[in-house]
Amino acid sequence: MLKQKLAAAALATLAALPAAAQERTEFKLAWTIYAGWMPWGYIESSGIMDKWAEKYGIDVEIVQINDYIESINQFTAGAFDGVSATNMDALSIPAGSGVDSTALIVGDYSNGNDAIILKGEGDLGSLKGKPVNLVELSVSHYLLARALDQVGMSEADLGGVINTSDADMIAAFETDDVEAVVTWNPLVETIMEKPEATKLYDSSDIPGEIIDIMFVNTEVLAANPDFGKAVTGAWFETMALMSSGSAEGDAALTEMAEAAGTDLEGYKRQLAATAMFYTPESMKEFVETSDLPGTMTTVAEFLFDKGILGEGAPSADFVGVEYVGGDTSGDAGNVKFRFTTEFADMAIAGEL
Repeated sequence: MLKQKLAAAALATLAALPAAAQERTEFKLAWTIYAGWMPWGYIESSGIMDKWAEKYGIDVEIVQINDYIESINQFTAGAFDGVSATNMDALSIPAGSGVDSTALIVGDYSNGNDAIILKGEGDLGSLKGKPVNLVELSVSHYLLARALDQVGMSEADLGGVINTSDADMIAAFETDDVEAVVTWNPLVETIMEKPEATKLYDSSDIPGEIIDIMFVNTEVLAANPDFGKAVTGAWFETMALMSSGSAEGDAALTEMAEAAGTDLEGYKRQLAATAMFYTPESMKEFVETSDLPGTMTTVAEFLFDKGILGEGAPSADFVGVEYVGGDTSGDAGNVKFRFTTEFADMAIAGEL
């Protein structure tokens, strides 16, 4: 099913995207429910985005989409100028479809927010012969593959992988047929409240590999740098509020918690499992000093093995990824995924 969606998105992209982006005044970002992305909803509802957009004489609308993969498909097809996505999903869907994307806001990496959950007692070895429900070919699938590899197992040892939308995951776990799931917060938090749920493995076992990002279309950003400035300014104003420890900060966190279907303490637990980059300095440090080339190479190998690194990809090096300083991994002649600290540097310098 996901392969069909990817193919459809790729075809739609060819029809929807212009040859070159133009200067514009109106932009749209898409986001979905996840602990590290809840600030996007608050940025929209609080008026913080409007304030920063007005400063630059533009309009930026931030839209919540219920289905995660669908939000990325819509970005790939040109319906949105930016989307919240993980490094893996951005490499497979937009980049693999030929859409050049830039990681404008590297917001966090999952440090426990993504988890493998078994119904009943057991360990990773208990998954042998059992079906596992997850969003197929997403970071959940990647987490499962990394976990199985660490105990000498593979997907072939399971009783199958069942593609399940994130919107249906909680209801699926409550059915008798489902024995194990792999998902992300706030779904993990909700499922783990059930007495029969046992967490077997989570993203803190592979720190820095599942990265949560706001991607924007590279051509749109190049033609409209004020768009990047406004979004970056709004994000880091919100990060400062969230990490302030003030009553205003707790009020903002409470609003995010309610939107995520939890309370303030529940959302704070989710944030504790999220390595948030609350300052532009911390984002810059991660982007420039962590082993992003090694991580992206591992991710590309997983995607190629699953047959979703672009239509007809001849190898795991099919898509090029560019890092700060100009170094690349993959095909330097086909760079479609870019990390940058250009706008974070402006925030650090007080130039936004």
